[in-house]
Amino acid sequence: MTSRVVLRIEAPGWRRRLPAAERLVRRAAGAALLAARRRGRRGPAVTGELCIVLADDRLQRRLNRAFRGPDKSTNVLSFEGAPEGSHPANLGDVVLALGTIAREAKAQDKRLADHVTHLVVHGVLHLMGYDHEKESKALRMERLETRILAGLGIADPYGAAPHGAVRVKPRRRA
Repeated sequence: MTSRVVLRIEAPGWRRRLPAAERLVRRAAGAALLAARRRGRRGPAVTGELCIVLADDRLQRRLNRAFRGPDKSTNVLSFEGAPEGSHPANLGDVVLALGTIAREAKAQDKRLADHVTHLVVHGVLHLMGYDHEKESKALRMERLETRILAGLGIADPYGAAPHGAVRVKPRRRA
């Protein structure tokens, strides 16, 4: 069985800001799934259906508040799908917030397409069992993200910031 990426565009701004969003998201998700499969993550459940939702900040804020607690938008949320062995296999959902991602890309002097690609890869890897709760796991996940992104022609998002700016490490949850 192969993986199927379903794309839902819930915010029309995505088509204006990133006309190639569908192709970009499918490519990024496919690369992350392939990398996870090669590393034996989630066993047979690494195949199945994966839903990527392109949302606005309002929807993302509601989801974040309902499922995580913080009453604010966030760049990406991942929701695990059906348990391993379920048929059909549902890998889960990755939800991206356009406004938050666009502001981050601008602040970090990154192309919007590159930042979206990174966050799709990041979200899919969470569904495949990767996390960044502990420093050792965070470094493993970051290295894999960097390798996947390099294969897609995107610079290391955790490397030195462009134009001599100081790199700000992502805040880790305790």
